[in-house]
Amino acid sequence: MAAKVKKGDQVVVIAGKDKGKKGEVLRVLPQDNRLVVQGVNVLTKHSKPSMTSQGGLVKLEGAIHVSNVALVDPKSNEATRVGFKTLEDGRKVRIARRSGEQIDR
Repeated sequence: MAAKVKKGDQVVVIAGKDKGKKGEVLRVLPQDNRLVVQGVNVLTKHSKPSMTSQGGLVKLEGAIHVSNVALVDPKSNEATRVGFKTLEDGRKVRIARRSGEQIDR
């Protein structure tokens, strides 16, 4: 089955504490229906010093549920739903429902 949101896509958060923020998908966790978005759900972790790192407070992105994000329309730069379309050559591509534009990868 084809995924609606993939690594590298631009998304906008539509629900939660970071509502309205835009960012790039860094990781997709399909088994949990979650994804990690750059600059969204930033957590502060306390880490001990080790041979490789100095330690202290480390900021990193936490995973958010896929239902709380929407893909950014390539034409209007707003939130859009995702649809699928089969081209003449047999390829299945994602399209933005708002504008009908093909989502490039």
